[in-house]
Amino acid sequence: MAVAGTAFVAACSSLGNLPPAPATASATDYSYVIGAGDTLSIIVWRNPELSLSVPVRPDGKISAPLVDEMVAQGKTSTAVARDIEKRLATFVRDPVVTVIVTSFVGPYSEQIRVVGEAARPQFLPFRQKMTVLDVMIAVGGLTDFADGNGATIVRTAEGNKQYSVRLKDLVRRGDVSANVEMRPGDILIIPQSFF
Repeated sequence: MAVAGTAFVAACSSLGNLPPAPATASATDYSYVIGAGDTLSIIVWRNPELSLSVPVRPDGKISAPLVDEMVAQGKTSTAVARDIEKRLATFVRDPVVTVIVTSFVGPYSEQIRVVGEAARPQFLPFRQKMTVLDVMIAVGGLTDFADGNGATIVRTAEGNKQYSVRLKDLVRRGDVSANVEMRPGDILIIPQSFF
């Protein structure tokens, strides 16, 4: 029993040693990367019969008329449009293609994951300038048993570096100074309060 209590105190004190999350985290040059589950609207200028909306399959590929089994995952919409133009060039004279992402999921590496004592733990597609407040609204806030001020962000883009965040102060007390920006791939961990 004494060993368990010592381990618990050590775990709690290690959370307090984490640096606070930086207020701004987004890169200004962020470009959305297509992921499995996204829906793409493909528009081929002067060729309405080739224009359509397609899902990105779980294997990251799309299929469209005259374009079979093309990888879309991990690319920007502009890169996918250029790839489609290259494939269509053998069938259509000077194809001009525009690709618009109409339904967003994003690649797994860029999704925000919320685990622990959120009302609805889940993954969310990353959006530029997304903040921890945006994330908390999407997951329905904290449970009654959450240790909101003991929460951490694991930043995968920085080699799994951990930052402390004050969710209780932000969500329940309205302290906007506790609001911080998220980065692609962040994991928000909300522990349970034992007191």
